[in-house]
Amino acid sequence: MDVLKGKSVWLLYDPDRLGVEDFLERLERLKGELPLGAVLVGSSFVEGDVCDKVKSLKERVSLPLILFPGSCYQLCPHYDWVLFLSLISGRNPEYLIGEHVKAAPIVKRYNLKVIPTAYILVEGGAYTAVEFVSGTKPIPREKTELILAHALAALYLGFRAVYLEAGSGAILSVPLKAVKTVKGEVGLPLIVGGGIRWKGEVEDYFAAGADVVVIGTAVEDGDLGV
Repeated sequence: MDVLKGKSVWLLYDPDRLGVEDFLERLERLKGELPLGAVLVGSSFVEGDVCDKVKSLKERVSLPLILFPGSCYQLCPHYDWVLFLSLISGRNPEYLIGEHVKAAPIVKRYNLKVIPTAYILVEGGAYTAVEFVSGTKPIPREKTELILAHALAALYLGFRAVYLEAGSGAILSVPLKAVKTVKGEVGLPLIVGGGIRWKGEVEDYFAAGADVVVIGTAVEDGDLGV
């Protein structure tokens, strides 16, 4: 999976929150400041068809486009990859396997490449959209051993990546201790996102073991700090 090789930043584009032109302007501004590796497209709740916007991005962005799915209805043939996410920190069967069964024939029909990813929601100091939509609770941020146990389960179940997420608009990002522990004990490619608003944090997460750092809300607000 070349998209997970090396250290990189993925910018998250939410079609409900930002127009294509606005996102492209922010992406261009950040090109020389961050090691950009891909564009994630997704939202916990999408209003209307996103395929036209995804197609427009595909035509104008050289970076790989990766679907960060909220449901099977967000699938389009224009993506390069799909994060085939299972919300293993929750116990809602719809987000453990239900959506995946609905999505699988569509993924097959579109011939999309997938990254089987264990999605672990970590408390970020705010009630997030993913909590509301999925009906699940995050793992308490100080419970490093519980975060690690879920990541180890992901390893033994055969997932190819782990995504530690504090949620869109989180006040607190994923603890560096949890990142370091999971990377050291599990070793799978590690994606970290939620609440990251400073460029310096990116290097901190890379140093702790993250392979990919996801930045979303700060890009939408246009206020990614130094």
